[in-house]
Amino acid sequence: MPLLSRVPSFIFTSTCRLVRKGLKKEYKSCPCVSPRKQVRSKKYGLDMSKAKATELRGKKKEELLQVLEEQKNELANILVSKVTAGPTSKLAKINVIRKNIARVLTVVNQSQRENLRKLYKNKKYVPKDLRHKKTRALRRALTKHELSLRTHKQHVKATTVPKRLYALKA
Repeated sequence: MPLLSRVPSFIFTSTCRLVRKGLKKEYKSCPCVSPRKQVRSKKYGLDMSKAKATELRGKKKEELLQVLEEQKNELANILVSKVTAGPTSKLAKINVIRKNIARVLTVVNQSQRENLRKLYKNKKYVPKDLRHKKTRALRRALTKHELSLRTHKQHVKATTVPKRLYALKA
């Protein structure tokens, strides 16, 4: 383990009070901290950190599917090592990887639905899953156009009979 003076301070999430006071030189040899608490930063490539949805949205579909395949392979490897009683350090990654897979799939599905919404925007018919849900009563209500329509009789009556104006004599 390198000396703490050579390692950036952000590499460890929690440092021991003995190390902070300068009584101990090496973090690993400190009795207060177990090796499991030594969490490394993503910068040094030692951490399986979670994927960020904002970063995923910037990628193309092919890249997302490639990331998805990598994550699924990683999960399969970890599950195999779990069965074969491999190192327990990998088992903590299972939840992280599962959630990463879910994030990637969510971003893929959202982008697909967004593209379909753009495609069907001004079309007469829209697929049911892309329509507005609202409530049952609102879905069955007349549209603005249907509400404004008048029968022939109403139209004739409105045009032939003028609107009566009344004035009060003061």
